[in-house]
Amino acid sequence: MIVLRTISLTFIFIGIITSVIINILAKKNKNKPIKRKNSHNFCVLIPARYESKVIGELLKSIKNQTYKIDMKDVYVVVESSKDESVSICKKYNANVFIRKKLNLKRKGYALDEVIKYILSCNKKYDAYFIFDADNVLDKNYFKNMIPVFDKGYDLASGYRNCKNGNESVVAAASALTFSLVNTVFNDKKSNETRNITFSGTGFFIRGYLIEKWKGYPFYTLTEDYELSLYATFNNLTTYYNKNSVFYDEQPLKFKDTVNQRIRWIRGFFDVRRLYAKKMFKEIDFNNPNNGSKLDGAFGITPYIFMVIGLILWLLSLIFFTLYNFLNKDAKWINNFYELIIFLVVIYFLLIVITFVMLILEGKKIDLNIKTRIKVLFYNPIFMITYLFCAIKALTSKEVSWIKVEHGKVKKN
Repeated sequence: MIVLRTISLTFIFIGIITSVIINILAKKNKNKPIKRKNSHNFCVLIPARYESKVIGELLKSIKNQTYKIDMKDVYVVVESSKDESVSICKKYNANVFIRKKLNLKRKGYALDEVIKYILSCNKKYDAYFIFDADNVLDKNYFKNMIPVFDKGYDLASGYRNCKNGNESVVAAASALTFSLVNTVFNDKKSNETRNITFSGTGFFIRGYLIEKWKGYPFYTLTEDYELSLYATFNNLTTYYNKNSVFYDEQPLKFKDTVNQRIRWIRGFFDVRRLYAKKMFKEIDFNNPNNGSKLDGAFGITPYIFMVIGLILWLLSLIFFTLYNFLNKDAKWINNFYELIIFLVVIYFLLIVITFVMLILEGKKIDLNIKTRIKVLFYNPIFMITYLFCAIKALTSKEVSWIKVEHGKVKKN
């Protein structure tokens, strides 16, 4: 037991020390935007694969913006002219782009296809905003994003709120995942001029980049994370704008969140295989964006070390409890008590983390008091199940994108 616990503590110690050192070094980042002479000629891209139940809400929210967007510059990407979304788009005078390369099923391919079409029409935009069909925009989304655009940022993301968090504790817990990414990490990174991590949609890409790429060259399972590491590697400036709010629909069923998270985790590691080594080679303390590259190179590795250490500690408790019980050694009772205390402590710590996230989010996140209380106790279990999702993601031969039905709101 002593050997296992020593190994466990070593992993935890390495994780903590590495995390502290990276955070200290990363603070010295000085990657600031350069002001560019652009107008506000914006384009909106919406991949929508049979999303007629929700696309109308998004288009209505775009049309009702305080900063007016020309609906002719809104492109909804569908896979068939028979999709009911087509008639809804016509109602709002939005463009409908029907895909041809249907064998390429990921969001990145859909975006690449429509962007290449736009460029082939000799149209140029100062920025391309990307949203999912189930998103709904706060009326001031674009108005609040313009000051960020005017500062010269290459890419910027808005604040991802929850559209249906009060309909299911599962949806609320899923929403808190993005609270962790944005409110806890991205806000801090922006304040230190570091590159943020894009999650989902609700962001813009400056037009000159789209013209340089001649499309959208990010096709992995997690094209948003691929875009994030590309931006870091190429010293692009990014920003998390918590004043530009958009709402996202979360899965109501636990099974759907499992499929979703398996895809995220597999995509995360696929992208890291593409960029991690290159990022380590790029580390240069004279580079104004070195903090971002340090952060990008190590990613969540320090936290993985901590989790491995905790798992080893847990396994040692389980092993010795069973071993002593089967050998009729009275020590098993003490081992069992220690096991229970360990699990309670972990659960309590995750409750504290959830509580802190809810406090940091305050009234911004759309969760009522009843849901906040429920998710406070449920979210630790939801977070622990990431371990199962990770094992499934890393051991499966193939992980594919599975559609989550939107627009079906059911009470618990």
